Amino acid sequence: MPYNVKLQQIPLKQERNLYTLVENRSVYSMDACELNVFETHRQAEAVNLQFGDWVLTSMLQGKKVMHLSDKPGFDYLPGESLILPPNELMKIDFPEAAKENPTQCLALAISAEQIETTIQLLNERHTKAEDGEEWGLSMEHLHLANNLELAEIINRLIKISLNDHSREKDILVNLALRELLVRLMQTQARAFFEQNYQRLATSNRFGYIMQYIKENITSRIDIDRLSEKACMSRAKFFRKFKEEFGYTPADFILKERIRLAKQHLQDPFNSVTQVCYMAGFQNLSYFIRAFKKEVGLTPKSFQLNLRSRADA
Repeated sequence: MPYNVKLQQIPLKQERNLYTLVENRSVYSMDACELNVFETHRQAEAVNLQFGDWVLTSMLQGKKVMHLSDKPGFDYLPGESLILPPNELMKIDFPEAAKENPTQCLALAISAEQIETTIQLLNERHTKAEDGEEWGLSMEHLHLANNLELAEIINRLIKISLNDHSREKDILVNLALRELLVRLMQTQARAFFEQNYQRLATSNRFGYIMQYIKENITSRIDIDRLSEKACMSRAKFFRKFKEEFGYTPADFILKERIRLAKQHLQDPFNSVTQVCYMAGFQNLSYFIRAFKKEVGLTPKSFQLNLRSRADA
């Protein structure tokens, strides 16, 4: 999974306040959702968890191994989230949980009415670029890496749920839930197109645009040229691309160049200057600033970290 953004920490319960050492549950109820915070303080296997609504779970601390339906189990770590449909059974292992190393996870159960009204609003006011396509939560991409936008809105919901005791609390929660659902659908759309852009290139304008960008990433890419290829005005292309994926075409180009730069930095014989131009950047200072903002490290530090891990 790509570089993940971790969520803010929630204070752990004191042991004397725990009802159980396995999936101890604290509940914060609002009109349109219910925030659950789970803590596990000892190893356990095959713990079942299920909700009657769509639920967003996000790892805060420690490690779980998740088993969904008949699929192989996978590690579930901080910086990652799951969006699951109603009545989806989670079977969870806690291989590393201990008193000194507890596992903590949140689960936000969202009412069906809140989801339906948000999707209806989007389909009425912000139609998809392709005729016949509609907004909706996908069953295909349930395991997500937290991007900055998704992490920020989840953190805001945590803060409101735990700390806000005003009369306006439910209004604030409802507004935040609407934004959260939009961010989730955008994140799912990005994951879907990333995995399927080649198949979509002949039938979907954004699939075609993504393929074109990836194939020409080391060259100068003009946004006006992209909008022409999408058969849209520049303004409409920019707006619809951002609505669908949560970032602009220029943002996508930048992320693709940084992804390519990270690949080239794995070769210790490539200098930072060489990688800059190999990844399609034209200015070394801009490359270093953009890389650090996206990855959290300078290109050189990223390369040295890769080398130290390889030598360990």
